[in-house]
Amino acid sequence: MRLSILDQVPLTEHAPTAGQALSSGLQLAQDAEALGYHRIWFAEHHHSKSFASAAPEMMTALALERTETIRVGTGAILLPYYQAQKVLEAMGLLAAVHPDRVDLGVGRAALSDPHYAQKIAALVHDSDAVHEPSDTEPAGRVWVLGAGGSTAPLPGTLGAGYVHGHFLRPAGGEPATRAYREAAANAGHAAHTVLAVRFATAATEEKAQALANALLLWRVRKDLGHDGPIPSTATAASHPWNAQERARAEERSKALIVGTPDQVRDRLLALAEEHGADELMLNTLVCDPADRLDAYRLLAQSFNA
Repeated sequence: MRLSILDQVPLTEHAPTAGQALSSGLQLAQDAEALGYHRIWFAEHHHSKSFASAAPEMMTALALERTETIRVGTGAILLPYYQAQKVLEAMGLLAAVHPDRVDLGVGRAALSDPHYAQKIAALVHDSDAVHEPSDTEPAGRVWVLGAGGSTAPLPGTLGAGYVHGHFLRPAGGEPATRAYREAAANAGHAAHTVLAVRFATAATEEKAQALANALLLWRVRKDLGHDGPIPSTATAASHPWNAQERARAEERSKALIVGTPDQVRDRLLALAEEHGADELMLNTLVCDPADRLDAYRLLAQSFNA
């Protein structure tokens, strides 16, 4: 099972400024390469008090210059904001300097774009012309990210890859990934299915749960209109959770895999099998970069054991 990383470049109590968060994200790319992860992608968020990456193509460029072998890309460029030609030229420039290391992940979040499908088709067609054929990577190295399932067949018909955001919507992913694979088969394309999952792990169950509680406190606050940095485990432990917050945390915990590395590995493998995924894209949001590195290191070691 291939393992990759989705980094949202979080602002945290440990790294509260954009500069600190961006530096931490670039360091993660180097750490991910050393740990043997297949790829690392950077997300796009705007007007956020939780995340620092508003330009994932720029993070991709910076990370490529700091690494040698790991695939680097966008997860995802929010395509409704942009013209397809501009996205193609920017990412094509990076691919020309770093051959076959650049991935173009696109998505639309909740944005409306009547030309979304046409833009993706143009990206796949024009990008594919500059890439060598690959059995392990999709046409044009283009990936479409989704969570609701409505867009899942589209990349299948085009030969692009599909990444399902389990961490955004933990229920209903199996029909979406199945629809993608069926569309790919009907169009004569190979399917490339990735499942994006959020997790919290540490050497002990107690530490893993403490990390999860801090992540959930951030998520609950965001749900209730209080966007902000990822809190520390100490902040979460001392927080006086009210009934509304506890109810939200219980609901949000359904999208979070928590436990020791072996426990998380087993659950991730089960999810991958259920969704027909051949790759797992992992995301964890913790305050301390040392805890984050430990999480990715311990999980990689568990998979390689």
